[in-house]
Amino acid sequence: MAGLFELFVDAQSQFRFRLLDDRGTVMAVSSGFDDKLTAVAGIDAVRECAGTGLVTDLSDPTPDADGSDLSDAPNDGLRHRS
Repeated sequence: MAGLFELFVDAQSQFRFRLLDDRGTVMAVSSGFDDKLTAVAGIDAVRECAGTGLVTDLSDPTPDADGSDLSDAPNDGLRHRS
């Protein structure tokens, strides 16, 4: 699945980008940048690190549908806060 980055100018005249999935669903939106060049550099940085980025779960433990606590699941691919 290939994503698509859209570069746009927001209501405050800041450059931003959003990442869309293959169905057009917005997956992420950047903060504002003062110029297009730095916004494009932001896209490059996301492209470079997104595939190898770690996930840290900062949410409260969420019970599964059966009421069990998922926060101690050893193979969920997340680093949990201690």
